[in-house]
Amino acid sequence: MLAATNALLQIRRSLETHVGQQIRLRAHRGRRKTLEKVGVLENTYPSIFVVRIDEPNYNQRLSFSYADVLTETVELTLMQKARESKTKNLA
Repeated sequence: MLAATNALLQIRRSLETHVGQQIRLRAHRGRRKTLEKVGVLENTYPSIFVVRIDEPNYNQRLSFSYADVLTETVELTLMQKARESKTKNLA
């Protein structure tokens, strides 16, 4: 039980460092239903974290527990900002 508690605490600390950043969320809702959205990790709380989804005609806040991440019911991927690559023509 102590190992599970440490794992949940480690997940929470990891998410706390990414508050305000854009993430890709994949949540398994059972019976072949999967929710895939891109949102912003809005806040972390002692038992849950909140993701804000801002899409045209779809504004919602979703909350999940850290145990959902541990059991892989929820998968989170940090979105990297696309960096512009500048190429020079050497002619």
